[in-house]
Amino acid sequence: MEMFRSYEGMPKIELPLGQEIFISDSTLRDGIQMPGVILKKKTKLQVYEYLHKIGIEKLECFLFSERDKIVAKEMLNRGYEFPEVTGWARANTDDIDLVLQFDDIKETGILMSISDTQMFDKIGFKSKEIAIEKYLKAMDYAIDHGLKVRCHLEDITRSDFENVTYPIVKEILSRDKKSMIRICDTLGIGLPFMEVDLPYSIPKMVSGLRELGVENIESHMHDDYGLGVANSLSAYWYGSNWSNLTFLGMGERAGNTELEKVLMFFMNRLKGFDRYDTTSLVEFARFMEKSARIFIPRNKSVVGKNVFAHESGIHTSAVIKNPFIYEPFSPESVGGKRKLMIGDSSGTDVIRKKVEETASELMRVKIEIDKKDHRIVSIYKDIHKLYDNEGRRSCISDDEITKYVEKYFMFEPVVKEIIDDEEED
Repeated sequence: MEMFRSYEGMPKIELPLGQEIFISDSTLRDGIQMPGVILKKKTKLQVYEYLHKIGIEKLECFLFSERDKIVAKEMLNRGYEFPEVTGWARANTDDIDLVLQFDDIKETGILMSISDTQMFDKIGFKSKEIAIEKYLKAMDYAIDHGLKVRCHLEDITRSDFENVTYPIVKEILSRDKKSMIRICDTLGIGLPFMEVDLPYSIPKMVSGLRELGVENIESHMHDDYGLGVANSLSAYWYGSNWSNLTFLGMGERAGNTELEKVLMFFMNRLKGFDRYDTTSLVEFARFMEKSARIFIPRNKSVVGKNVFAHESGIHTSAVIKNPFIYEPFSPESVGGKRKLMIGDSSGTDVIRKKVEETASELMRVKIEIDKKDHRIVSIYKDIHKLYDNEGRRSCISDDEITKYVEKYFMFEPVVKEIIDDEEED
């Protein structure tokens, strides 16, 4: 098989540490905190259904309001193995008691804010020691009541590793070696480079936690500087086994690392990895556009409407020959459709292709046309007159192509034939 000429011929990479990797979703926890977004119960349950279809291993949800509790209960009642429904709590017994009301919820996250600005300016602790003591007391309470604990180290990329982060992690491990440590890049200021110093280096951070003996490391990256995906992947590269993501990157401010991007990286770039079903991603995105009124840019990776749309002459001609030339994964792999568009940069190849499809549909027989056919050239000239002389600013619609086909392939040939016959007489 020749390399780089087909999807199958694309060489894949391997994680250097070879650990098994998983995904947890926070669309129904962090995602719903996105300004201006309110998800109804029906929408939240459909999100759960999509995550189930994809095969996401775990999700987290709030349990504070009656609405939250009803959604959690209905998700649990569906009896799915995946995603596992988990809770979220601040570091106090009242929040953990809310989780304990659900017998089928076996795990909760506990928020542990560890930067100075979070501990002192936000929460108002008098000292770091008091903050750490409160966090560990909440963890002890959860463990004593049979819960698995996920420790959310909020704002870790602005924390004091020597005096706060490492000491609290050691205390956590002394209580439960298998507890998950979630590294929360709360303002998206982490960097995916080993050479950067702590607290900014995600690779150095993950490596340091592994050296302390942390077995379960989960990244939770915000996207304020657009580095959410890069930081999440770098965490995996250096040894994390989980990442916490949201669909479409929903969340506060610039949002979180996008679930769909990491999914497609895993499925298409990692050797031997095929755990998830990505064929409903486009459908999921259209559902969120309609139900949650979330604007999705046309050029949004994976699910944007332009991801499989081609207009320029060079690109469309190449895609007609072999889609892999300009498409890193197939439309079918995400439930999308390829769209060849005709605009001011289009050549005769895409016009020929669109005319063939339209004429075949109109005449109900398969039609093949050479791109040098005089009728194709005439349509090409007509279209470019619109852009050159009339200031056209939009693409040519399918209806317009139909009219061109009718003019040049159905009506004009008949008129020409009648004229020729009359001349012979």
